Amino acid sequence: MLKGNAILGQSGGPTSVINASLCGIIQEALKQRDTIDNVLGMQFGVEGFMENKVIDLGKETPETIEHLKTTPSSALGSCRHKLKDNELPLVLEQLKKYNVRYYFLIGGNDTMDTIHRVEKYCREQGYELCGIGVPKTVDNDLFATDHTPGFASAGRFVAMSIKQAGMLARDMRRVDQFVVFQTVGRSAGWLPAAAACAKKKEDDAPHIILLPERPFVREQFLAEAKKTYDQFGWVSVVCGEGVCYADGSPISASQTKDKFSNVEFGAMGGTSAAVVLHRMLSDEFGWRGEFQICESLQMCAADRAVQQDIDEAWGCGQQAVKIAVAGTSSVMVTLVRESNSPYTCSFGTAPLSQVALGEKPMPDAFICADRLFVTEACLEYLRPLIGELPNYVRFDAVPYKP
Repeated sequence: MLKGNAILGQSGGPTSVINASLCGIIQEALKQRDTIDNVLGMQFGVEGFMENKVIDLGKETPETIEHLKTTPSSALGSCRHKLKDNELPLVLEQLKKYNVRYYFLIGGNDTMDTIHRVEKYCREQGYELCGIGVPKTVDNDLFATDHTPGFASAGRFVAMSIKQAGMLARDMRRVDQFVVFQTVGRSAGWLPAAAACAKKKEDDAPHIILLPERPFVREQFLAEAKKTYDQFGWVSVVCGEGVCYADGSPISASQTKDKFSNVEFGAMGGTSAAVVLHRMLSDEFGWRGEFQICESLQMCAADRAVQQDIDEAWGCGQQAVKIAVAGTSSVMVTLVRESNSPYTCSFGTAPLSQVALGEKPMPDAFICADRLFVTEACLEYLRPLIGELPNYVRFDAVPYKP
């Protein structure tokens, strides 16, 4: 059993519940006095750690730690630093300096790669270190877990936005004939798929969902938009930011990449997918419409966080500490769905080496054959996570006969 300090960090984009995971780690680590001496936080991830930006989380009040559960963004500060091989000796030096034996990072697959490389390097250098990953991403594309903490709340943000904006578009169709809503998510369509939870009746939004898992076909999209307009008098389109043509080029035409070689959709040098689709519909049909791009808002909207999502995020953090002090290392905590009705979920683990390399796109069974919507199987997966949406009314609109 290792004896020393624990250090915690957050990486990548936030979620509405990432601080709940942080809360779970801190609260459980503070209980483990037999193995964990102090609970430290690295500000701005591994990048800040190399700059000695380390704080004593044990000095924070219990009230502050508890309120992390409902606090948005990343309380420790985040980074998107790709750790270089020549930086590993510095990281090891810092671990020794702060007597760190337990290393926890909350993040996505790039973060899991960082933990894996640090833990492996320390092992090769004869330094005992327990490295555990806690899952986080609104994209829901982490390998080996049923879903990621943060996705449900972001999915609810999308579904609520589509439901409410869809009502606006429906009632304003004499002014604007279409609306395009863009979600984040590079190569996975989980978030745009969540929009389907808003649909109760045939004419409800959304009408068309464009997923990164399927190539975009201009002619098919325009034909479906015209068919929908002819039927309802307006069109609601939801697209993932990473939708691409068959040759792999993004419809946003973005060429900018981050430090992990991921395309930054909508960055300088490109145009957001929603803007391209808006222009396409306007040019083809002469319609007036709106595009809605909320970018990082779906990552930090604590007012729409799902309580179940908060609880699971907290539980993942707590579980990470429990397995660490029990001797497990080099794994990520996972969520294992056991039942849809009633919804039940338990904790598992997956090797960091697998999570770091893999992504989880939407399965074929979740995507309609025409590639423009999702199946009932997808909705059965999504509904227990996103929860019930408000039931809004509409007039029966019975014609008056004088």
